[in-house]
Amino acid sequence: MNSILTPTLALVVLTLIVWIWMYATRIPAMQRADIQPQDAKFPADLQRLPDGARQVADNYNHLMEQPTIFYAVVFYIFLAGHTDQLHIYLAWAYVLLRVAHTLIQCTVNIVTLRFSVFALSTLVLMVMAAREIVVLL
Repeated sequence: MNSILTPTLALVVLTLIVWIWMYATRIPAMQRADIQPQDAKFPADLQRLPDGARQVADNYNHLMEQPTIFYAVVFYIFLAGHTDQLHIYLAWAYVLLRVAHTLIQCTVNIVTLRFSVFALSTLVLMVMAAREIVVLL
């Protein structure tokens, strides 16, 4: 738990869990809606699925977006040899906030709450990046 790389593994595991959750909800929802796999060529074709199935799929997509910056920053910190306890705490904070974001989006999906958690996770990411910029200056 003292490695800055461990939070990246945790986020990968979260993403894989959401992938399983997505198909566990999406496939039965498609069957109930009589949507054939080929009918889902485009994301808009799945708009008639229930909110629960769409929310999980949207969250999976979100886990493919901003967390890529997290992975890049963590690997940069690690490879540059700048890992310290604060960076490790920040990395775990980011992951825990993404877990909270996932749970909110995939269940109650209260947008203002979800956005607040997203904004806070973004601030954590900004602090991690800013600390590295300061080292360069």
